[in-house]
Formats: sequence, C-alpha cells, structure tokens
Amino acid sequence: MTSPPRSLALADVELAPGALAAGGEIARRWIDNVETVVRGKREQVALVVAAAACDGHVLIEDVPGTAKTVLARALAQSIDGAVAARVQCTPDLQPSDVTGMSLYDPRTREFEFRPGPVFANILLADEVNRALPKTQSALLEAMAERQVTADGETRPLPRPFMLIATENPVELEGTFPLPEAQLDRFLVRLSLGYPDADEEELRIVQQQRHAHPLGSCGAVITLDEVRTLQDDVAEVYVDELLQRWIVQLVRATRELDVVELSASVRGSIALERMARAWALVHGRDYVEPADVEFLFAPVIGHRLLFAPGFGVIGHKLGRRDAVGQVWERCLAAAPRPSLTR
Repeated sequence: MTSPPRSLALADVELAPGALAAGGEIARRWIDNVETVVRGKREQVALVVAAAACDGHVLIEDVPGTAKTVLARALAQSIDGAVAARVQCTPDLQPSDVTGMSLYDPRTREFEFRPGPVFANILLADEVNRALPKTQSALLEAMAERQVTADGETRPLPRPFMLIATENPVELEGTFPLPEAQLDRFLVRLSLGYPDADEEELRIVQQQRHAHPLGSCGAVITLDEVRTLQDDVAEVYVDELLQRWIVQLVRATRELDVVELSASVRGSIALERMARAWALVHGRDYVEPADVEFLFAPVIGHRLLFAPGFGVIGHKLGRRDAVGQVWERCLAAAPRPSLTR
C-alpha cells in the first residue's frame, strides 16, 4: 500500500508501509470467494464486505431472483466457524421468534432461555418488510447495541454480528415499510440488479446445471480474521479536509428544500467509516475523494425522506436518480476539496 496524499491542512502523518496489508488481503479473499457464487457483482459484494468490516448492517432491496439470499449465505459460508441463521419474515412472525424466549423445563422445574436466531454472527432477515412492526423493532436493539433484552435480562450477541435484510420493492401488498428510524440503523442500502451481460447470465445458467454453487462455497477466512479486518478499518488514514467535506455534504442535506428528513450525525459517522473500509478493500491505507463520492448514495440515500413535491419526481425518476439529484445539489453546496499542493 502507498502513503496518503499530502494535505494542505495537516502535517504529514507517518504510516508504516504495508501496515494494513493483512486487512486488505482478508477482504480480497472474502470478496473473491463470494464472487464465485454471485457472479458479475463484484462492486456490490465489495460493498457488503466493506460494511462487514465496519461492523455494520446491510439492506438489500431488489426484485426476486437476483441472488439477495445467495449473497448473504455465501458471505456466511466464507467464514470458518461462523454461526449463520435465517429468518423468513411473515406477518405472523413474533418478536420472540427472533430473540428467543424462556420455556418451562418440567425436569428442573425452572424456566430456561432458548436463544433465537438473532444469536448468530450473520443473520439473514429475508423479506423483512413482511414482518409486523413490533417484530421489526425487535431487531433495533440487536442492530444498535449488539444485545437482546428478553424476560428482563440483557444478553450480549456474539461478535462479530451482522444483519443482512432483504426486501422486495415491487410486491408491496401486505407489507410493512421499514420506518425511517430503522432504516437509519442500516449502514448500507444497495441493489444487486440483473446480470450486466448475456454472457454473464449464460454462465450462471450453465454453472447451475448439476448443483447450486453454494454447495461448493467453502470457508476462506476465520472469525479472528474478520475481527482483524474490522480493527484495520480504524487505522485507515482520512485527511481532515475529507472529514470536513463529509460533514459538509451531510449537513447540506439539511438545507435542501427537496428533502423533508435529512441525514443525521449518524450519517456523517457512517460515511466516514465506510470510506475507510472501501479504501481498505481496494488495497489502500488512505481515503480518496472518489471513495466519498461513490459511497454517498448507498450510505446516505436511504436516510433521506423526500419532500412531497420532490417525492413525486423521485417516483417517476426512480429513487436512484432522485438520490443522484440530491448528490448534485449537495456537491454544489460543498465542492470537492483538493488534496494536492
């Protein structure tokens, strides 16, 4: 890895050459392994791995059949010793079905707590918008504090803990949209989309002629290596000019008349952390302005609630294009800084 660019605002910061090479190599192995199952979506896979490096959670919103669940399972299977669990969200799913409950044991004449699927390293909440709001809210404590309070007792979750939630944005009958407070708990929101080319989709069809590739997806990293990756993220260099720019971009969302609910301080923290992780998974120990530009939409876009008038435009354009317009206005209010002398 190379040294960070010189800053106009700060004195030079000395970083040991190759100090974060271990984290970058772990991320590369993880991404390469998942991509053997989820083909042609390296950028999206890298986003999920970067979110895991930040100890964050991911919301994948896409139509059926685009490998949302496969991505989550491949991510978990790539980790040796990881505990993975899946919850298929339905309207009759109760909070205790996720967190666990105490059951009476007639042999001991005592109540014994039976942990729910949330006690895992990677939890997949499939079609999370089909669960009742009270069940969705049961995930809030787990997402924010890495713990579960049940029957008056607080129990810590294993580390690392990551929630990957999926939802279908098309079939909305009988669903319960996630409230803004819960959307804000997700570090990243992304879509996988269809394969980019005919040849790529043909390869996917041919690959699954005899068996699903998940059956041969083995572990390539360990839980300790995931923790190493997470520790290395904190050591990635971010120039103060970039930190100020991140804050200015997020604050700019609070001044736009097209945004009814803007990004909070949590958005600023999330964008800075993801920029560190994005640099690390790309083999760098410093953040570039391009990292912030790319990450604005997946990190900040789902934290915004459009004003009614702009919401109509956003519906016609699609949320992606609407967030792109917000980005352009934020960039006009907070121009990209120069990190060269």
